[in-house]
Amino acid sequence: DGLGGGLTRERALEIMKDSRIGTYGAIALVLALLSKIALLAMLAQVSPWMAVLGLFGAHVVSRLMPMFLIRFLSHVGDTAKSKSKPLADAIEDAALMAGVVWAALALWLLLWVSPGLHWLWALAGSALGMGWMWRLLWRRLQGFTGDGLGATQQLSEVGFYIGLLLALGPLSA
Repeated sequence: DGLGGGLTRERALEIMKDSRIGTYGAIALVLALLSKIALLAMLAQVSPWMAVLGLFGAHVVSRLMPMFLIRFLSHVGDTAKSKSKPLADAIEDAALMAGVVWAALALWLLLWVSPGLHWLWALAGSALGMGWMWRLLWRRLQGFTGDGLGATQQLSEVGFYIGLLLALGPLSA
C-alpha cells in the first residue's frame, strides 16, 4: 500500500506501519495470486511434471531473492516495532552464501531431473523481479521494509514462472 499510495517517503513508511490491508495491497495480492494460478496452469499444459518442478524451484529461488535486499540495502522501517529489522542485523555474507548454496542445490536437482537451459531462464526471470523491486525500494524509500521483502518474494516467484514459460514454449510463440 505504501508504495502505491504514499506520495512521499515518509507517507509511504507511515502507510506501511498500518497492519490493515488497503486498496493497493489487496489489488497486488489478488494480481499475484491470479498470476501464479494462470502461470502454473500454463506450465501444467506444457507438462504436469514441469508445473510441479516449477513450483518447487520458484519457492526456493524466490525466497533467496529478498536476502540480497536485506544484505545490501538498509532497513528503513520503524526499528522498534519491525519484524524484519532483526534479520537485517543478523544477515552477513555467510548467511547470504548459505541461501545461495541452498538455491544452487535446488537448481542442480532441477537440472538433474529435467536438463536444459529453461531453469536459467527461470532464474533470470526471478532475478529480474528482484532487481525491479530493488530499484523501486531504493528509489522510493532508500532501503527496505518487511512489506518490500514480501513483495520481492512474490514478484520473484512470478518472474520465475514467466522465465520458465518463455523458455518452454507457451509464451515464446
